[in-house]
Amino acid sequence: MKIKYCDALVIGGGLAGLRAAVAAADKGLSTTVLSLVPVKRSHSAAAQGGMQASLGNAKMSEGDNEDVHFADTVKGSDWGCDQEVARMFVTTAPKAIRELAAWGVPWTRIRKGNHDAVINTKKTTIYEDENKHGLINSRDFGGTKKWRTCYTADATGHTMLFAVANEALKNDVNIEDRKEAIGLIHKNNRCYGAIVRDLITGDIVAYVSKGTLIATGGYGRIYEITTNAVICEGIGTAIALETGVAKLGNMEAVQFHPTPLFPSGILLTEGCRGDGGVLRDKDGHRFMPDYEPEKKDLASRDVVSRRMMEHIRKGKGVDSPYGKHLWLDISILGREHIERNLRDVQEICEYFAGIDPADEGQKGWAPVHPMQHYSMGGIRTKPTGESPTLKGLFSAGEAACWDMHGFNRLGGNSVSETVVAGMIVGNYFADFCKESEIDIDTKTVEEAVAKKEEYIKELISLNGTENIFKIKNRMKKLMQDYVGIFRDGEGLQKAVTELEELYIKSRNISVENKQLTANPELEEAYRVPMMLKVALCVAKGALDRTESRGAHTREDYPKRDDKNWLKRTLTSWKEGDTMPTVEYEDLDIMKMEIPPGFRGYGAKGMIIENELSAVRQAEVDELTEKLEAEGKDRYEIQDALMPFPLQDEYKRKNKRLGVK
Repeated sequence: MKIKYCDALVIGGGLAGLRAAVAAADKGLSTTVLSLVPVKRSHSAAAQGGMQASLGNAKMSEGDNEDVHFADTVKGSDWGCDQEVARMFVTTAPKAIRELAAWGVPWTRIRKGNHDAVINTKKTTIYEDENKHGLINSRDFGGTKKWRTCYTADATGHTMLFAVANEALKNDVNIEDRKEAIGLIHKNNRCYGAIVRDLITGDIVAYVSKGTLIATGGYGRIYEITTNAVICEGIGTAIALETGVAKLGNMEAVQFHPTPLFPSGILLTEGCRGDGGVLRDKDGHRFMPDYEPEKKDLASRDVVSRRMMEHIRKGKGVDSPYGKHLWLDISILGREHIERNLRDVQEICEYFAGIDPADEGQKGWAPVHPMQHYSMGGIRTKPTGESPTLKGLFSAGEAACWDMHGFNRLGGNSVSETVVAGMIVGNYFADFCKESEIDIDTKTVEEAVAKKEEYIKELISLNGTENIFKIKNRMKKLMQDYVGIFRDGEGLQKAVTELEELYIKSRNISVENKQLTANPELEEAYRVPMMLKVALCVAKGALDRTESRGAHTREDYPKRDDKNWLKRTLTSWKEGDTMPTVEYEDLDIMKMEIPPGFRGYGAKGMIIENELSAVRQAEVDELTEKLEAEGKDRYEIQDALMPFPLQDEYKRKNKRLGVK
């Protein structure tokens, strides 16, 4: 039996996990990162468009600051986020951008003089002052008032991941790939590490640590069609759920991206529309202004995805052998712009659709269709990133419900969250590890390992009547058909009922390949039941939430219900159960800096108001007016409205060119 010890254990080798590992190593902790794949191949590398931070450098970014970014994030979340966490995030994001620049990320920079841009399909000239030359540039993205998304052409995630991974290696972080955490070691509501399976040898090893941080990304692969990598199956989320102690938050909040390439599902970045590309229907008509005359193609992702599906339902989709789709037209940007700033998009279109998107006219239009993209839900944490119920367990990035996204994430905020949460949560995590001791006895660890070894042997010996691959495919189909962009009670109930049946069937499978190594059938045998638990948390949360909020759209309950549903869903799983336990925590309107209001999309009157919203808004207005009359600056006003926790090094004021 193998036991490995370290101070800080990070499960997940993407941006969030690696940045948290750097924070731990910086404080002198022995730090181990476990990854399913070599870390520079983590799914973070797939991020194309950019990272949001309110630098305010470029002409179209002037006037941007933390307050504007905060307001965009809160409204984007449809008032589902934790506003304290959103404040922590927007305050730290500019520091994260500059830190990454120092680590070698080659951010696209501003060039002085006149530059052509396409805004609302029209060529526009933007003049950049000489004193801005060489500063970090930013592009437009959906749901934002300013051009805020910093980028490196359309390979932002790739360049960020390499820089952070190199920094982790420089700091002597122990990185072990092809390792899969299949359970957590815990006792008396305290986490002490993980039970890990070596994917090469099949060995089961205990990694015992003072603190454990899960940063394994999202759970998109519970859906049939997704932009997520094949490793994004929600296993990190599931092992937290299976403790019976840790809880998941807002699992029904699942985002669908408007522009994956159809039918392959490979993402075409929001930067395509941010740079001026537009969506067209079968007639070549640009339809988004008909639905959203203000933000048009750059409305929030949940809004654009719904509008696209509505338009297809109206018979405006393009027929193809794979179903109906719409067009993404970036040819209007011109070949020079595409080959400089969207070259990865160009190659994806060439390799997977046989088109060159720089070709003029319909010849270059890319077929697109909304698909599952991001998980707003995850392991519920406090603002420090620690589970409120399982001490010593932390989470960051897409695996976590921290909760800065609420029920819809703005484009560019997730890439930003990975490193920002890696900084903030990583620091809290490191402090916890420094102040803690490993006080679990070896016998308890050995029993945890033996239990998992016995479970694997039981799976190998199964000779039931069910096929695990068929169960997995049926799960994906159910999620795709009934827990998608549009939801209703009948479909959700069907999904919940059959998913529970599938979970029960997963105990009666036959594993024909009896070897312990190089056995994909065995891996599916232990992963699929976990995925089904995650899927049930999503479907049951969606069934019980009888309102529409952000990406959660109930056609039978079309209004956002602030009176009854301004609350966060919490799901947990008791050992032996076949369904999750669902409970809720209220969002406190009277502590909000921005009380719930009209988000700015669709028709007004689609909100069931909470009477406290008006009460809190009156308080905010009165206090703001009073402090302004006293000559207080925006920082003092913000602090009076809603103090928020954050380490001093990250809370210090951000500097902007020409702004005091």
